[in-house]
Amino acid sequence: MAYSESDLNFILDQLSGIPEISHKRMFGGIGFFHQDRMFGMIGGGIFRLKVDENNLADYKTRGMTPFTMGSKSKGLPYWEVPLDVLEDRTLLTEWAMKSIAVAHNSKK
Repeated sequence: MAYSESDLNFILDQLSGIPEISHKRMFGGIGFFHQDRMFGMIGGGIFRLKVDENNLADYKTRGMTPFTMGSKSKGLPYWEVPLDVLEDRTLLTEWAMKSIAVAHNSKK
């Protein structure tokens, strides 16, 4: 299993202050959605949030990396969330809200 139920429950608890969040199992991981727009994921046991030019610096300055699939060299727009952010509910909510904005502003 690419994630544990306890990890999923922890993340859901940390994001509980954001209304209209849902999740579903997909491709051996979990997708996190706000109003049917995917903004985050657990893949390979790592929680990632959606990134664009508006929040990319938050991740790069902390040395985080994008999610890649198999042999593809180009990363997907989901970047690993630093542990200190993941453990701080207020900070994680701020980062997640930025990613929700990214998801809503992205083309389908």
